[in-house]
Amino acid sequence: MDITTLGGPLPQFGVGIVAPFDFALDRELWRWVPDEVSLHITRTPFVPVEVSLDMARLISEHETLRAAVSALHEVEPRALAYACTSGSFVGGLAGEQAMCAQMSCASGGRPAVTTSGALLEALTDLRVRRVAVITPYTKSVTDSLADFLHQVGVEVTGRKYLGLTRKIWAVPYRDVVELARDVTLDGAEALFISCTNLPTYDVIPQLEAELRMPVISANQVTMWSALRRIGVKAVGPYQSLIDPQARDVVPQPPPMDPDATPSDLP
Repeated sequence: MDITTLGGPLPQFGVGIVAPFDFALDRELWRWVPDEVSLHITRTPFVPVEVSLDMARLISEHETLRAAVSALHEVEPRALAYACTSGSFVGGLAGEQAMCAQMSCASGGRPAVTTSGALLEALTDLRVRRVAVITPYTKSVTDSLADFLHQVGVEVTGRKYLGLTRKIWAVPYRDVVELARDVTLDGAEALFISCTNLPTYDVIPQLEAELRMPVISANQVTMWSALRRIGVKAVGPYQSLIDPQARDVVPQPPPMDPDATPSDLP
């Protein structure tokens, strides 16, 4: 067959991803993306700082965001996502909202989302108000995540962390699963696995079946939310956030009282 008769590749929807300099899971992000979407990934400049609150602040500075978004300008993404949990919760809710505004402004008004903002969006979609969290972080960074969630009225019922400051991307699935099994789930309506540098795609279905509750992760919510902004559904079989059939299997919390929902929650 003469390939020239096909008229070229199918039109693609582009999503621009701004990731931390140490991000190593590009391939995992693509696993949530359907064929008609291309990811255009850029990274923040290297800083000689271990994973910490200081690093989170450095990689989320507005000047850094504007420069990263400018690097994506020529490929014309339809939406933008900042793929870092700690970098988007370190400044609280106001800081997260300001980051989205900066990215949108720098891109000429394109919709923008951060991982932490996507987390809040996912919790709302799942009607979850009480969540257990597991992280690869140190205690101080994990506590900062809990403070961010508390700010919007989400209760952290239990937390566990690995205490890592580097090479989080090398953590095996086994360690993620063991951490999920060790965290206190009493009272939790869902489990959140934090950090975009932590591999989670394949563990989500297993943990949902085992724990009998929705399990969401940083990379999952980031891609789910970014794709929603361009009218495209994420791909994630047996993941209750994405797959309606999986949501039917995993018990869901009752509808929330609208009066109990913070007005500033996405």
